Amino acid sequence: MLPDLTSAKIFIVCGRTDLRKGIDGLAALIQSEYDLDVFDHSLFLFCGTRSDRFKALYWDGDGFLLLYKRFENGYLQWPHNQTEVKRLRYQQLERLLSGLAIEERRTLRPAKPGIIH
Repeated sequence: MLPDLTSAKIFIVCGRTDLRKGIDGLAALIQSEYDLDVFDHSLFLFCGTRSDRFKALYWDGDGFLLLYKRFENGYLQWPHNQTEVKRLRYQQLERLLSGLAIEERRTLRPAKPGIIH
């Protein structure tokens, strides 16, 4: 069963990560390169050289969960700063996984009935 991630800390590892790495390699990367705790109810997202696939690493209390997703008809709008890890809100994760940019560039305002431009 997949865990409820709505209250998890979500981190995106910007730039490219070697997706040939497994659980141990990704966990070591998080600890050594970014000094973050992989056991702290956190979800870590990684993207490789191709923006149509990513991996996610999550500690569920008794083991690691490694997720891999490949989009068949699009790609992720992944941040490119190689040395950065960003903290995301759950809504930003939903945007990313829907193929949208993490940050909303412009909000559409609700239309008012009766006004024609």
